[in-house]
Amino acid sequence: MILRAACHVHSTWSYDGSWTINELSQLFKGRGYDVVLLTEHDRGWSEEKRLRHRNECRTVSSDGFLVISGIEYSESTNTNHVLTWGDVPFAGENVPTVDLLRHVKIHEGICVFAHPARKNAWKNFLPEWKDLLDGVEVWNRKSDGWAPSESGIEIANEYGLPGYVGLDFHTRKQLCPITLRIDVDGGLTEENVLLAMQQRCVTGIAFTVTSDTFLRPVFRSVAVVPEKIRSIGAFLLKCTQRSVSQFK
Repeated sequence: MILRAACHVHSTWSYDGSWTINELSQLFKGRGYDVVLLTEHDRGWSEEKRLRHRNECRTVSSDGFLVISGIEYSESTNTNHVLTWGDVPFAGENVPTVDLLRHVKIHEGICVFAHPARKNAWKNFLPEWKDLLDGVEVWNRKSDGWAPSESGIEIANEYGLPGYVGLDFHTRKQLCPITLRIDVDGGLTEENVLLAMQQRCVTGIAFTVTSDTFLRPVFRSVAVVPEKIRSIGAFLLKCTQRSVSQFK
């Protein structure tokens, strides 16, 4: 079974989220997704809160649509971020990255190194992490815009890690034709989805282009053009809005 997953999604359980889990399920179900992989920020969390979050995800899920509970951890400098899924006890806040990765692996969870370009997190990547990770984000809509991450691509290629694509959804601004395709053996269950992710049966798709294509370094030189246009357009729009507000 081939599933379409919206990966790296934040609900109001995150301090900066704006959509409830139920609203997100309706949104992504309506856009043709089968799975939502939630990744709530670890700030202010506890083991009790994690269990309540898992319970709400199970309540919102249905026979044809699955919402999976997950946490996005950050260390003390808020530079390295790791996306995690699975029934893993809460690790705490500000946990050093290597300790977090070991904690999640001991409990057979999933770990993905998030948005390497954000705050130049890629510079902190250590070779020994590769055996503790299940993937790396090579395209993050919020951090990377309309082009993949050059640093993410380099990490994926050098260490043989699957390339994940994430919306990093907080608001409608992050909606984008980015999908994580998951090849699941069996029915639509959390166990089957996580097993497929552990077995690296995932493919990132962005604007109909698969990760097999955009993991090639040459693709970056082409894809960066629309992102530059988008960035320039956003900058000009902000300048225009500021100018108009001054005359009001």
